[in-house]
Amino acid sequence: MKRIKSIEAWRELLEKSKEQPFLLFKFSKTCQSSLSAMKEVQTLETELPKYIVIVQEDRTVSNSIEKDLMVKHESPQLLILKDGKGIWQATHYKIKKSLLNEAINTYV
Repeated sequence: MKRIKSIEAWRELLEKSKEQPFLLFKFSKTCQSSLSAMKEVQTLETELPKYIVIVQEDRTVSNSIEKDLMVKHESPQLLILKDGKGIWQATHYKIKKSLLNEAINTYV
């Protein structure tokens, strides 16, 4: 997973999602469910690019994502982005490989 550290990098990715869908994982270093979700995302086999925002370190990016997508912030949170929009999301213990594979197959 490649980390998003700036609003500029986030906005570039959002624009690129019009050509290439991707996964966006919002991670909290202080949340137990984030650790569980991280394992699920890391072991997910997909050709979609995976990006991560560490909420405590990149709060402005996290806030921008919430504002730009109009999706309430949660962490952990996994979103599928396509065509400049968040088209699917899961939070906390619903971030499971089986659900992610199903969502990718359905929405991408």
